Amino acid sequence: MKKTRFFQTLIAMTVAVSAALAGCSQAPAPEAGANANSSGQTAAPTEGGKAGGTLVIARLSDANNLDPHFLTQINSAAIIHHKVYEGLVRMNKESKYVGSLASEWKQLDDVTWEFKLRTGVTFHDGTPFNAEAVKKTIARVQDPAVGSNRANLFEAIKEVKVVDDNTVQFILHYPYAPLLSVLASAEGGILSPKAIEQYGKDLTKHPTGTGPYKFESWTPGQEVVLVKNENYWGDKPKLDKVVFKTVPEDTTRLAMVETGEAQVAEQLPVTEVDRVQNSQNMTLGRYAAFSSEHIGINTKKKPFDDVRVRQAIALAVDKPTIIQGVYNDVGTVAHSSISPAMVGYSPNVKDLGYDLEKAKQLLADAGYANGFKATVYLNDNKARINVAEVLQQQLKQINIDLDVKVLEFGAYIDAASKGETDLFISGWGNATGDADYNQYNLFHTNSHGAPGNHSFYSNPEVDKLIEDGRKEKDEEKRKQIYEKAQQLEMDEVAVIPYRFAENLAAIEKGVEGVWISPAGHIEVDDITLP
Repeated sequence: MKKTRFFQTLIAMTVAVSAALAGCSQAPAPEAGANANSSGQTAAPTEGGKAGGTLVIARLSDANNLDPHFLTQINSAAIIHHKVYEGLVRMNKESKYVGSLASEWKQLDDVTWEFKLRTGVTFHDGTPFNAEAVKKTIARVQDPAVGSNRANLFEAIKEVKVVDDNTVQFILHYPYAPLLSVLASAEGGILSPKAIEQYGKDLTKHPTGTGPYKFESWTPGQEVVLVKNENYWGDKPKLDKVVFKTVPEDTTRLAMVETGEAQVAEQLPVTEVDRVQNSQNMTLGRYAAFSSEHIGINTKKKPFDDVRVRQAIALAVDKPTIIQGVYNDVGTVAHSSISPAMVGYSPNVKDLGYDLEKAKQLLADAGYANGFKATVYLNDNKARINVAEVLQQQLKQINIDLDVKVLEFGAYIDAASKGETDLFISGWGNATGDADYNQYNLFHTNSHGAPGNHSFYSNPEVDKLIEDGRKEKDEEKRKQIYEKAQQLEMDEVAVIPYRFAENLAAIEKGVEGVWISPAGHIEVDDITLP
């Protein structure tokens, strides 16, 4: 990668910014579920738009799978969650669980939950929704022959018992605190039994749920089209059609909103915030996020299997400089992998800090006093490319010669899942708001590869803590368990979290009701067009 004056300036800022920000308290994240405008105030959707019309959403990357049981990225989940597929429960804007396909539920004992299902609901293919559909959906995700990479989320479920057509019980292997969070996630969407039989693993090409929008078409690399479900059981959809267009170029996505070709541009780079705020035709949407961004390290590869090498890298990363220089102070410096908006967050978790001399000493102790060469992998995201170039310069200060390899998103995910990376720049968009989704997928030994543990990190003590956190009902005790697990992860540098993120969008003026959930999914329930 070519060095530019911008990045040279950033490196020159490193010492100054670190000194200026040392000892300063971290700004709190916006309240989970808040719809914050550019001034940080909460903005409620306003009335005045009209029902009907086509909403065009321009986004950076295409989906890679539209099957809830094979989701690996937010781009895919955002298309189907709450639109095509629905779960038994959902999380509202206040991050509270409310009924969706279940009208009510109760916990009968530590390992038994009972759900009363809505009546008169049908899938898009005309199949009735009932308790058997719930049972068949869970059986599919748990079936080893299906090979779902989301199966670990459902492993606590021992049995789904059909009491009658409209009543289902979940019998668990052990008390499982995050059950509602899993059922409310995109992976918890209920599938048409007929579609399961008809399409098998090709269900990704034929999404069939109960949601307010039906799948119409998917042209890979171009667009996914959803249309209004005229027979929807709940409040009728406001829009006739929703089109998710893949537009990799940031400036092109914004131009589409400015000209009215699109109404929303998602995954807005921080470099374009000023342009949106100064536009006559766009408004800026800023939304609280569960997600964090991190630099990952493949702990199975030499020399990164040595914890001293990983600690040296962590000590050489100046996070405040990255947040200020690359992200224009959008988001906050991360000291752990769990963001302040999530269940399980603790301000007591500490990272290793910034100390170049200590980093050099650790490398020398590990036998790499003269450094080494390595490659950092990432997808074609402008901000992450900028982070990679800054990281390249920062690691050069401890004699690590870093090459930057930028891949298309699908190719990057494939390489990371197969363990082909040295270092990588990524993020984790928590789908549930619960620490378990983050901890189990990113750090548990069972999640190596596709489920999310691209660092191939493994620590039996951390595994045990994560498992204990799943079973603990007491909220304060759960928090203490996750605090201990996170501290071990930080000390052993499973990943290097550097930013608690925000979700940004450019919105055409006159478009009302846009909201991006903390999980990173654009919600279309309340959107109206001018």
